[in-house]
Amino acid sequence: MKRKEIDKADLDILMDVEFLVSVIVAIGEVANITGVPQRKIRYWDEKGLIEPVDKTSTYRQYDYLNIKKIVLIQELLDEGYTLDTASKKVNERFAKVADVFKRVCALKNQPKE
Repeated sequence: MKRKEIDKADLDILMDVEFLVSVIVAIGEVANITGVPQRKIRYWDEKGLIEPVDKTSTYRQYDYLNIKKIVLIQELLDEGYTLDTASKKVNERFAKVADVFKRVCALKNQPKE
């Protein structure tokens, strides 16, 4: 598989925090942009692997982090992982990245000598 290079436009959108926190996409659009069928997304939702923005609504919408989870889980499934293993790996990656950024934030907020 050919590796896609990340260009400046890709990085710009990933660095646009205002945009990322405002992303809320309906399940049909998520299916279209990710290539993951709605039925599969609903199943993952029912299993608690992803969460819609409003759990009480019958209209499923997903935020950036859950869309990212959908993409990453599907990639791992395509590589041969089971759904449970793929979900676990994605959650571990999210936790690891969160921990790294917490440490970066702590370092940044330390008083300078």
